[in-house]
Amino acid sequence: MKKKENNIASKGNGVAIVAMFFLFAMISFVTNLAAPLGTIWKNSYDWSGMVGNFMNFLAYLIMGIPAGTLLVKIGYKKTALWAMAVGAIGIFFQYLSGKTGAETPVFEVNEAPVMLNFIIYLLGAFICGFSVCMLNTVVNPMLNMLGGGGNRGNQMIQLGSSFNSLAGTLTPLFVGMLIGAVTKDTSISDVSLLLWIAMAVFIVAFVIISFVSIPEPHKHNGDHKKVKYTHSAWSFRHTVLGVVGIFFYVGIEVGIPGVLIFYLSDSSVSGLTTNATAVAGAVAAIYWLLMLVGRLSSSVISSRVSSRAQLIVASAIAIILIVTAIFMPSTIRVSMPAYSVEEGFSLALVPISALLLVLSGLCTSVMWGAIFNLAVEGLGKYTAQASGIFMMMVVGGGVMPLIQNAIANSVGYMASYWLVIGMLAYLLYYAFSGSKNVNKDIPVDEEELEQIPDSI
Repeated sequence: MKKKENNIASKGNGVAIVAMFFLFAMISFVTNLAAPLGTIWKNSYDWSGMVGNFMNFLAYLIMGIPAGTLLVKIGYKKTALWAMAVGAIGIFFQYLSGKTGAETPVFEVNEAPVMLNFIIYLLGAFICGFSVCMLNTVVNPMLNMLGGGGNRGNQMIQLGSSFNSLAGTLTPLFVGMLIGAVTKDTSISDVSLLLWIAMAVFIVAFVIISFVSIPEPHKHNGDHKKVKYTHSAWSFRHTVLGVVGIFFYVGIEVGIPGVLIFYLSDSSVSGLTTNATAVAGAVAAIYWLLMLVGRLSSSVISSRVSSRAQLIVASAIAIILIVTAIFMPSTIRVSMPAYSVEEGFSLALVPISALLLVLSGLCTSVMWGAIFNLAVEGLGKYTAQASGIFMMMVVGGGVMPLIQNAIANSVGYMASYWLVIGMLAYLLYYAFSGSKNVNKDIPVDEEELEQIPDSI
């Protein structure tokens, strides 16, 4: 059977690999729309900055397992196409929120009415989350298979992640250019062009993927086997602790640039007097650019440097950078690249804390792969189950930034990064101790119960 799968991976996989890289970029494109749009909604509801982001990631918790089931039933290509269609619908709902419901109260928060248009926007963000979850379910196993599995497969995923980071670099910059300066009068209707472009991207992606030949390995596997499972992925301590690590990691990755955008966009705190939102988007883009650099570097050294060592170094350095950022006064400023429609590319003076937070992107870039590799080590037949659980735990990218945003509103933007430090401290513990497999007595080799015909 393995021989057949390798044959699949070797035939015409170049176009399929490019398609998967494109889908990896789409994941980041959709995810990174949330924070810039949140700067607009904060004008109406000061607590709402990360709520759209939360809804986007909440969908992972609900869709993680069903997405895997869908993959088995209809295949990689059809799942990707469904994801494109669902994503376009989600963006349309966000566009619709700028056109209707602004005068219709639904409920109150802190005695302030929440209008229907905000609910429509959240529904759109939630639907987009389904799309991104489905895309993630497709690209990770597909790139591993196209790479031939093993180290080659892991390297292919790292390269795909690099395209994810590239899109993460360009999206905040592009959105900041289109939004420009956000004032109290700015609304979602003012960025209709951005949302139309996003819908167009989904439609173009749908057309492209529909013409791409993508291998469907499950159609070539012959008879299916029912395997005996005496335990589960939850039986392994290092896997359970790794699940928590993934939950925290995604919260770290999203929270650092997300709150940074709000911090720099708030002129009263950041000291930016002109084009604050555009500058914030450009600075956040550098964070994702450094994640791109880090992932490319990791793909080169991973054959010689262990995941454990990478996670230890990355977590420790990130803690140092962010602690320093918290204590640095905002009056100490450095020049960083920025872009605005009015001035084009320029250098903007920003608090040095922003630079330190951006540099942490080099550290967060290697964490996903390191945690995943450590958490599934020695799982054997339970690896697939663990992968589904990990996908659900991406919801941490919605939960933890939402908590961080609440802390920021209460005690200040920079003080909210103590939450990030706490999560990084957990990852440091996991790398040192929690990642050790103490359940090696559990049998992980496939034990076949019976043959199941293809017709079932």
